[in-house]
Amino acid sequence: MKKNLIVCLLLIITSELFAQNAQRPDARILYLNGKYKESIAVCEEELKEDPDRIDAYVVMCWSLVKNKQYAEAEQRSAEALAKRPYDLRLIEISGEAKYYLGKNAAALEQFEKYVSGAQESGQRLGAAYYFMGEIYINQARYQHADISISTALKKEPLLDNWWVRLGYAREMAQNYYESLEAYEEALRLNPSSVEASKGRDRVKPKIK
Repeated sequence: MKKNLIVCLLLIITSELFAQNAQRPDARILYLNGKYKESIAVCEEELKEDPDRIDAYVVMCWSLVKNKQYAEAEQRSAEALAKRPYDLRLIEISGEAKYYLGKNAAALEQFEKYVSGAQESGQRLGAAYYFMGEIYINQARYQHADISISTALKKEPLLDNWWVRLGYAREMAQNYYESLEAYEEALRLNPSSVEASKGRDRVKPKIK
């Protein structure tokens, strides 16, 4: 009799949890649909139930960055990395949070960890290389920036603003012919790009 009662109680608890999860929206789908605040709220609820649910941390940090809550994203990614220090998703998003907070050296360290461990098909590989390139531009290491942003564009070649930044890095390195190629590719992708047009006009007279 007692055993049957325990089984019944377990079934009730399980069914309640199932119903609760069935009613809860998917945090990742909310994130992909641009509903970042809603995604964060769902992830918080999931972490209340299971503080070690790393996927919830990951999606929450993605959403925090997209929602421009960079300090909180840095804090929560640090919490998650304390639990799972080698999770590449957390390492990369930690780098993004630090980048937006202006912590370039710390951000670069995280991005380097990510690109060294990620597979060629890594979802955020292009973005990580792009952010590295921006950091190198800020450090006036233009050849490094060229390499990083060129690598990013091999992953995501249709982003005209990345081509603009590649053109700028090459321009600053006085590689004018290659800079013009990058600016022209940006204009091919987006003919209305003001920055690409200005860049092209700057470097054209410098090519002999």
